[in-house]
Amino acid sequence: MGAWFDGFDAGFHPANGQHLFVRTGGRRDGPPLLLLHGFPQTHAIWHRVAVQLADRFFLVMPDLRGYGASSKPAGGGDHADYSKRAMARDVVELMRQLGHTTFAVCGHDRGGRVAHRLAIDHPGAVTQLCLLDIAPTLDMYAATDMAFAKAYYHWFHLIQPEPLPERMIGGDPLGYLRAKLGGWGSAGAAFMEPEAVAAYEAAFVPATIHAMCEDYRAAAGIDLDHDRASRSAGEKIRCDLHLLWGERGVVHKLFDPMALWQAQCAGTVSGRAVPSGHYIPEERPDDVAAVLRAFG
Repeated sequence: MGAWFDGFDAGFHPANGQHLFVRTGGRRDGPPLLLLHGFPQTHAIWHRVAVQLADRFFLVMPDLRGYGASSKPAGGGDHADYSKRAMARDVVELMRQLGHTTFAVCGHDRGGRVAHRLAIDHPGAVTQLCLLDIAPTLDMYAATDMAFAKAYYHWFHLIQPEPLPERMIGGDPLGYLRAKLGGWGSAGAAFMEPEAVAAYEAAFVPATIHAMCEDYRAAAGIDLDHDRASRSAGEKIRCDLHLLWGERGVVHKLFDPMALWQAQCAGTVSGRAVPSGHYIPEERPDDVAAVLRAFG
């Protein structure tokens, strides 16, 4: 990547039985901030945000298990290898190994769902939480109608039994990837950095495609079981929560993210829509950085 992410370190870290590819950098004695990417991307989504926050925070940007250069376990019959509980445990252990038992978290897309589970399962670890362009998984599935199924058809395609979706995507993997990067209100991916797109394309190999399907299979099964159990037990996000969502995105059009997240948070919830599609960290990095800078 040349000078891209210049000044940041990169390498593999063992955590929870996985090997996570992680980029770290910024102010070494600054407050720790964990940034979690989503589908179908890697940690590269955070570059524009990271360069704005490097003077204030110690930044930790892993590729989630199954994504980028990180480990890609098989999945298992109940897809538990890709439960958000397992993925949250990965990053909690990662942060502890880096010397941080408490930290702020920002998650986009699937990373936001990992961050949500992280805040529920490890409430003492998360000091502040930011979620980008998601509503709670359980509520989104429960409200499924024709409009949602058409807009987020991948939620139902990727969960089909192996190997059907893997083979279908594998017929034209880069065509599929580019369609996803340009969708959900993004009107194309021209705003994305060429280095980031190159990283997404390089990572979009058969093992990653399978892992992404397993991620969504878990979301439609074991993750819902965990979410229902947490709600039955009255478990909520304890820290303050800030939300951003795209005005051109599906969440804005079909859901009320403020109301849905207020119901799942015992802390203060704030947030707003921003003039973007789904990929807010790349399309509106200044907005994301401004919110996160207030965490320091």
